[in-house]
Amino acid sequence: MKLSNIKKGEKVKIMSIPDENIRVQAIRIGLYEGAKLVCFEKIPSGPVILKNRFQEIAIGRNLANSIMIEAV
Repeated sequence: MKLSNIKKGEKVKIMSIPDENIRVQAIRIGLYEGAKLVCFEKIPSGPVILKNRFQEIAIGRNLANSIMIEAV
């Protein structure tokens, strides 16, 4: 499943970030393969807001389309 398909309140685990350039930048903000996240908010036609421990991260829809996840 793609991160862009997540629902508010859903807990997920990042399975893969295929693009190496995106993967390097994602690691800097705490998104890496194996990370467990919660969808804090999903704005219609806007970003997906994730909660990782005490941090909230807004991910644009195009980027969210390239990140593969699975439900936890």
